[in-house]
Amino acid sequence: MKNSIKILLLVVGMQLCSCSDTDEKYMDLVAEEGEQFSGGETTFFNATEEAFGFSAPNLTFDEQGDFGIGNSFFRQSWVTAPASTTARDGLGPFFNAVSCSSCHFKDGRGRAPLFDGETAHGLLLRLSTTGTAANGSAFADPVYGGQMQDNAILGQTLKGRFNIVYQDINETLADGTIIVLRKPIYQFNSLGYGPLAADVKVSPRVANQMIGLGLLEAIDENTLLAFADANDANNDGISGRPNYVHDFASNTKKLGRFGWKANQPNVRQQVAAAFSGDIGITSSLFPNENCPPGVDCNSIPNGGSPEITDANLDRVALYSSTLAVPARRNYTDQNVLEGKKIFETINCTSCHIPKIVTGKTHAITALRNQTIRPYTDLLLHDMGAGLADNAPDYQASGNEWRTQPLWGIGLIFTVNGHTNLLHDGRARNITEAILWHGGEAEKSKNSFKQLTSADRNKLLDFINSL
Repeated sequence: MKNSIKILLLVVGMQLCSCSDTDEKYMDLVAEEGEQFSGGETTFFNATEEAFGFSAPNLTFDEQGDFGIGNSFFRQSWVTAPASTTARDGLGPFFNAVSCSSCHFKDGRGRAPLFDGETAHGLLLRLSTTGTAANGSAFADPVYGGQMQDNAILGQTLKGRFNIVYQDINETLADGTIIVLRKPIYQFNSLGYGPLAADVKVSPRVANQMIGLGLLEAIDENTLLAFADANDANNDGISGRPNYVHDFASNTKKLGRFGWKANQPNVRQQVAAAFSGDIGITSSLFPNENCPPGVDCNSIPNGGSPEITDANLDRVALYSSTLAVPARRNYTDQNVLEGKKIFETINCTSCHIPKIVTGKTHAITALRNQTIRPYTDLLLHDMGAGLADNAPDYQASGNEWRTQPLWGIGLIFTVNGHTNLLHDGRARNITEAILWHGGEAEKSKNSFKQLTSADRNKLLDFINSL
């Protein structure tokens, strides 16, 4: 009897020691002070389907008014000219969507079409050819321009349409779990103006959620450059570098911050470029219509020159700059804290920088001196051949993409009803998105593949809390 008791105590003691050894790496994990405030003082506490649509709570009275006007121009549809609504006419003549919110539904994230011919889904195809223009940008397709607009106003021949065929690729994790990835293949059809250029490069781009853009713009350039390590001096395999792009307002070269390849220097130009390419609305920054050779744009009714005034463009830019970042959820949960530690351990934080302080000079006072948690460095990284579009964009190569901010990622399903990720929406969830990481992120991806099922779930819990 005594021997049995001794054996039982020995077994229990071994189990207690084993548990202690296993959990030691997760001992004393606590949330950082203020960690729930992803957007600093601009953070908004709402996790409903409207989570991406609130203004930063620290705007001035006048800014709140401009936010409301910008919101109306963002959400309401543009119509063909001439029309009684003169401030909102001039759609097209070639376009992808009739409003900003067609692609950024509820200020959220677009996706690839669910079926051939579906419109207003939020995925478009950029087109470029070999060579570099005087301002450093890539040459556009000589017939179809820099973007395939798959809609046209009445009386105009459609440029064309595209459909997507997916090829399945299996990834096997260390525990034997098989994840099926989708590789998209794009096919053009019904081209209305002849063939595309023989050397055309196609870059699919999904519309992103709109939160926190002004905060990213407010980060000092020197802060971002301090994250860069173009020659991998610290030998960690990560060599992020900035993109420098053309600023049309000043006709100078500026640090790129926005777009999937960091090809826009500021929110205002990003908004103006979207009005031009996506909706066919001219502005002082982009005054020319998108017409193929042989189509006389001057003979097509328009909404004025330009079709959106600088005052209204500025209001849409302010709206886009000051959409509040949703607060973190479940950030004190043990699983989330352990997932955060795993995120750090497998070196995801080398590119997805957790915490940054914005600068002191942004035109919008509410965005200055904010401690934010965007989980990005806004730099270009080689993501490997699997994600490559082979389309250079200013100084970005065909393999490089800007680090995607992760704030709000856990609310995309709530707002937009899907969890499709990456620049073309090929990943149907976070796990698939991680498994597409290559190049500089190959080592982190392989570390993810080695995790136990329990640790993978903790990591996912953490990312979904952002």
